[in-house]
Amino acid sequence: MRTKMISMVKRIQDEICSAIEEREDGKFREDIWEREGGGGGRTRVIQNGSVFEKAGVNFSEVYGTLSPQAAKEMGGGHDSDDLTFFATGISLVMHPHNPFVPTVHANFRYFERGDGSSWWFGGGADLTPSYLFEEDAIHFHQTFKTACDKHDPTYFPKYKKWCDEYFYIKHRKESRGIGGIFFDNHKAPNQEGAFEFTKDCAEAFLPSYLPILERRLGSEFTKEEKKWQQIRRGRYVEFNLVYDRGTKFGLNTAGRIESILMSLPLTSRWEYSHVPEAGSREAELRKVLMAPRDWV
Repeated sequence: MRTKMISMVKRIQDEICSAIEEREDGKFREDIWEREGGGGGRTRVIQNGSVFEKAGVNFSEVYGTLSPQAAKEMGGGHDSDDLTFFATGISLVMHPHNPFVPTVHANFRYFERGDGSSWWFGGGADLTPSYLFEEDAIHFHQTFKTACDKHDPTYFPKYKKWCDEYFYIKHRKESRGIGGIFFDNHKAPNQEGAFEFTKDCAEAFLPSYLPILERRLGSEFTKEEKKWQQIRRGRYVEFNLVYDRGTKFGLNTAGRIESILMSLPLTSRWEYSHVPEAGSREAELRKVLMAPRDWV
């Protein structure tokens, strides 16, 4: 399973990077790195492209011995007291220049603890727009619902709800974005079936996002709309640094800092006591972020 998962996520990384490079005016910078303690990865990043202010697509394969704190942050699989571990996966985030093109995040991972008898899959994808377009929200969620329904019709409602609950900024009382799916400690119906489910979700990423990107990319925007995007990116930073379990796991396992913090936008904004004008499109988005909706 380790070999199968590594092969799959590397393929997905290649496919996503190729699709983005077809729409950008540059190529991803690639860094091959090794982790002190075991393993390494392949990080690919574009900064200041024509489409994306910053986009990164990371592959990693790491192993070694966990600290008790890192074991706590790892997620599922607590049925093993053995602190040795193996983890591999893909993690991506894309921050566009245009405020009408949403930020998007996805990751798909496989974990083992101990001798490998304790294993599980995790991952998901979520959309973080600065401006709400219902057709985009419906398309994104429907794409992942179709991938989930192929395996079990209970997966999407369960993992959509988990996504809404996970990407929640408690100190702001609002969600980071408009959700998608999020799953962890996934083992059903068996190891092969769980792998196929994770693979289908990973393969759903490009069909979920590219149509939205292409639909919004040519939209004109104002300085005020760009400023709102920067404020929303500030919220993105707050979630990733305060709450995100993947960030904590990477920092607690001597991960590569540049790869761990790749998810942060190149620029953000924190404006004191900012409140959107009542009835504005900005206020419309914030209303949805404070009360998640079912889109499909």
